[in-house]
Amino acid sequence: MRRETGHYITISRVAGEECRAFVPEPLPPKPSLQIDSNLQDAIDRALLALGRLDTISTLLPDPSLFLYMYVRKEALLSSQIEGTQSSLSDLLLYESEDAPGVPLDDVSDVLNYVAAMNHGLERLRGGFPVCVRLLREIHRILVSTGRGSEKEPGEFRRSQNWVGGTRPGNATFVPPPASNIADAMGALEKFLHDRPVRMPLLVKAALAHAQFETIHPFLDGNGRLGRLLITFLLCAEGALKEPMLYLSLYLKNRRQEYYDLLQRVRTEGDWESWLRFFVGGVKETAELAVSTGQRLKKLFEDDQKRIQPIGRQAGSVLRVHHALQKSPVATIGKITRLAGLTAPPVYAALKRLQELEIVGELTGRERSRRFGYLQYVNILNEGTEPI
Repeated sequence: MRRETGHYITISRVAGEECRAFVPEPLPPKPSLQIDSNLQDAIDRALLALGRLDTISTLLPDPSLFLYMYVRKEALLSSQIEGTQSSLSDLLLYESEDAPGVPLDDVSDVLNYVAAMNHGLERLRGGFPVCVRLLREIHRILVSTGRGSEKEPGEFRRSQNWVGGTRPGNATFVPPPASNIADAMGALEKFLHDRPVRMPLLVKAALAHAQFETIHPFLDGNGRLGRLLITFLLCAEGALKEPMLYLSLYLKNRRQEYYDLLQRVRTEGDWESWLRFFVGGVKETAELAVSTGQRLKKLFEDDQKRIQPIGRQAGSVLRVHHALQKSPVATIGKITRLAGLTAPPVYAALKRLQELEIVGELTGRERSRRFGYLQYVNILNEGTEPI
């Protein structure tokens, strides 16, 4: 079904040329979505996978450890889509105590994402709704330092931007003029608050993400914030107790299809194909997160069984092993603090863990050494190769 999802406004004197900017119609789509039995089945399967993901806390001995690292992996992937070339090892090394040589801007992008997410979740837990004010607060943190920090953090853009291409004339997409942003975001906020109609949560999240990306209200950080919006909606409406669903790996691996489907919404009103893609991503991502949690649980248990028979030293080795679950890349100093031990038993424990090939030294030098929980880092690293 072909729909009119917006209209064009001709703008003159943007980067020296005339261009046509797209202004989206308020949600929900008109005519209404056509959700046939196949699409409804896909939505139902995604909801089932989401429910399994929400119970993952019962699978893990310490869910906070998984969440801590999983959030960082998502932050990295979301930043990579926007051009950051940092790796997960870079981030973990930097956080382990400001490792020299790690590209600061790239790491700042990722750390800002983590801080922005934490701020948003704290606000939601305090009863604050998902709204324009919250999105502006999150954006202010998201681009507070590093790339984009000079582009009006927390403020709607006052100039024209575009997506793809080197100028508006050859851009893939030109979002609404700055003068239309306040009205467009106000209409989106009403939709988020179930006005004029309440929609099923996954449908609402899919439509809201696409609409936000079409409005592109900020000069920088729109992609990262648009992906965070999905997680915030799922948490705010009770589908997830913890922020454990992130679509960035799915979108990273299908970037062109993602961009093409968003554009088809604008040009053809094809919301159904976008919704099918979105709920497929929710299902795949939720199942992957559950699988990762199960693999990590098994890894920790198997390694613990390998450590227990080593005799008198097992107690201190297990404490170091547990410390590395909290921080899988760490210095001697950090491990001593996390394990509650002095340096000599930590050194001895790390030597035993290296002999068991559970831990490796990552820097290859004598001073400022950093140790990594090898298989844990390998599992987390899956899919995080720079684009």
